[in-house]
Amino acid sequence: MGVVSAVADAVVVLFSLTIAMAAPLIGAQSVLPRYLYPAPLRDFKRWYAAEFDDYLMAQPPAFLRGIFWLEIAFLWPLSVATIYGVLARRRWAATTSLMAGVSTLTSMSAILGEMLGSGRATPRLLQLYVPYVVFAVIAILRGLCSCSASAPPSSASSARKKRV
Repeated sequence: MGVVSAVADAVVVLFSLTIAMAAPLIGAQSVLPRYLYPAPLRDFKRWYAAEFDDYLMAQPPAFLRGIFWLEIAFLWPLSVATIYGVLARRRWAATTSLMAGVSTLTSMSAILGEMLGSGRATPRLLQLYVPYVVFAVIAILRGLCSCSASAPPSSASSARKKRV
């Protein structure tokens, strides 16, 4: 079980790192003023949208701008906390991992629903987005398994220990 846990931790840290970098540097460009970003970052977003035919990043619909606000306000700080918590082996990292996984899975459901429903998603574009669904599921499972493993002892067993 230790190897599976270590792999799950590595996956959660890797994807949390990509979210922690992409949310404020790339995604937020769609909702924050242009002058906040240097030209190379704006050019990188344009290049990415053209190279991977990411029509959602090129012309973000209203629902996606809402998801970007959610990422900036909630998921970005949560991803930073998750990275620190997992690397520092904090018990609360299970909770932040669970929250980040649920948030990511919810966002990815809307994004993939739009992509698949519109028929505009290329296989290459799906290859970029689908791993985040896998990350979300791993993060959720990591959070759930870690929470149950580190649950505090029941009051009955605590009472027995005090009497002895």
